[in-house]
Amino acid sequence: MNLEPYVTARHLQPLLHDLVGVAFAPTSALGDPAGQIRSRGVQGVFHADTRVLSRAELLVDDQEPETIGHAPVDAHAARFVGLARWLGDPGADPTVRLDRTRRLDRHGLTEEIQVVSTAAEPVTATVTVDLGCDLAPIEQVKTGFTSPPLPARTPEPGRVSWAAGGTTVTVTAADAALDLAGDRSTAPRLTWPVTLGPRQSVTLRWRLAVTDTSAVVAYPPAEPTWARPQVQADDRRLGRLLHRALDDLHALRLADPQAPGDVFLAAGVPWFLTLFGRDSLWAARMLLPLGTDLAAGTLRVLARRQGRHTDPATGEQPGKILHELRRGEFSLPANGLRLPPAYYGTVDATMLWVNLLHDAWRWGLHAEQVEPLLPHLEAALGWLGEHADADGDGLVEYLDTSGHGLSNQGWKDSGDAVRFRDGSLAGGPIALAEVQGYAYEAAVNAAALLDAFDRPDGDRWREWAGRLAARFRAAYWVDGPYGPQPALALDRDKRPVDSLTSNIGHLLGTGLLDDDEQAQVARLLGTDTMSGAYGLRTMSTLDAGFSPLSYHCGSVWTHDTAIVLTGLARAGFPEPALRLTDGLLAAAEAFDYQLPELHGGDDRSTLGRPVPYPAACRPQAWSAAAAVSLLHVAAGVYPDVPAGTVRVAPLAGPQLGAVSVTGLRVGDGEIAVDVDASGHATVTDLPGNLRLLTPTIPTPTIPTPRSATAERVVG
Repeated sequence: MNLEPYVTARHLQPLLHDLVGVAFAPTSALGDPAGQIRSRGVQGVFHADTRVLSRAELLVDDQEPETIGHAPVDAHAARFVGLARWLGDPGADPTVRLDRTRRLDRHGLTEEIQVVSTAAEPVTATVTVDLGCDLAPIEQVKTGFTSPPLPARTPEPGRVSWAAGGTTVTVTAADAALDLAGDRSTAPRLTWPVTLGPRQSVTLRWRLAVTDTSAVVAYPPAEPTWARPQVQADDRRLGRLLHRALDDLHALRLADPQAPGDVFLAAGVPWFLTLFGRDSLWAARMLLPLGTDLAAGTLRVLARRQGRHTDPATGEQPGKILHELRRGEFSLPANGLRLPPAYYGTVDATMLWVNLLHDAWRWGLHAEQVEPLLPHLEAALGWLGEHADADGDGLVEYLDTSGHGLSNQGWKDSGDAVRFRDGSLAGGPIALAEVQGYAYEAAVNAAALLDAFDRPDGDRWREWAGRLAARFRAAYWVDGPYGPQPALALDRDKRPVDSLTSNIGHLLGTGLLDDDEQAQVARLLGTDTMSGAYGLRTMSTLDAGFSPLSYHCGSVWTHDTAIVLTGLARAGFPEPALRLTDGLLAAAEAFDYQLPELHGGDDRSTLGRPVPYPAACRPQAWSAAAAVSLLHVAAGVYPDVPAGTVRVAPLAGPQLGAVSVTGLRVGDGEIAVDVDASGHATVTDLPGNLRLLTPTIPTPTIPTPRSATAERVVG
């Protein structure tokens, strides 16, 4: 039977979990474990949302070398090792080896191919690299569509180039012969004849450069943006994770073309290598223990693009903070998504901007950097008071009115992210639980800033926060399998969306919950249904919508886990915080200390290691920044520079072990913290204008969480 008429082609997002990537934002390169860049999936070299090279396949005598390994050199470079066993001496031992090193810098990409012979006789071979360029936009790659390779031209000997839409790509290989004849016009070949004597080697090189007049982001300054602390820890996974994470974060730095000194973090490779309001803000907030420069740059970049008028097509509203910035429209036809180049469809970035400004000030951001941002703070509060609550019910909600924007506009922004316990989808407008926490925190934090800088309305925003807390307490608490729990959200009919999710963990430390409510949330998060994976599941295994490989309904997100464990530790709940910390450290070990954007929410016993989410970004800014959050809570340093105090309440101690760190930045100085195995902390090099406080937050106890198979209790 011929089934062809009944088969509909599906364009699927390419998998990338087993690809090898290097980054130097706004450029990244993804190839297979052999080092090949093939014309398939998401392989290629990307620059500022465009694939500038879609093929780079290495052959020796028209055969592929046999790969035997690869490893990162650093965040910007990787090395691949292959063998040409048909060459050289006969016998079991290979005698002709190729080491291929791929490196990115601010000038583009360089590849070095070292051919080494340990053979007893001379070796002659022909080494070739076949190239291709399609200049495909990133969204086309993301949806699984392919683009034909473009014809190349030769502006001068030893060079091949492609150009379209303001982007010019040039490959230079001075010592190679270049073939563009016939079909090679779309698949140019670089050729090097190689002859090696016994125990000789040769290094072949080619280089790619990009000229891009349409990019909306720029290469950052060369100098570091933050401190690089030195760490010694009983749990050595912590230091290894931090080392890799800081390298990746350095590779993800971007600059604002309008102000090249203002640095921020791109969201992630390969899909989001640009400015993302929420991601960039969270990552900068997590990195505050390393200094305030990144926070200041991120705040200014987003303040320049703060909303000024109302535009349903872009989601812009006065005072609103941007969601994402692209060179052109970001279109995913399969699901009707069509986002303009500057898109404001986010419900939480505005509050996160306020909270980052406040926290950076507490960590020591100078008044002369805070004051120019205060008008933007007041504009953000204007949005919160006038636009965030469209139906006037006292809660912050979102609804896409354009018909082609994001249907969900919290951090869980996939279309199926907001589900009831029975698996059914909630309809908008939607008021997410964690967004109410961000809003409460932003109002209180803004009030503190307004008071400190002699601006009006501090009391008004504290009263606003009080009303929000009362409204939340009345509307969100529902009965769940482990007793009372905050709902994930309210739907369009103001019904509580009663699934148990990680969102409620973001409420910890915002001030929205009282002590008893925080203790109950800590208990819920500590259950096996939520914490039984390598980190915190986004949804409980008891909910009908749960799937371990669902993007937002069962997977584990690194940054989400880090935010929640930070809240648990700061609120005085060490046991669930330590469990999540161990989950992330175990995941880090499994992923070679480069934590991906997310991974599967399977039980730890399923494979004995986390299951990759096959389309996750890696490296990814807030995932890498989670390593700094782990260090932060381990050392437990909580400064309030304007008040002249530093509180120390470490998570390190009997279970996590001893931790010693130097180079944490507080105010204008760098401090050292030593936490011994008993949990006693010693702080040295504290600036003279700061005094140390003994811990004042109690350590509450919470009932031991029951397993997923325990008897359910409602009420």
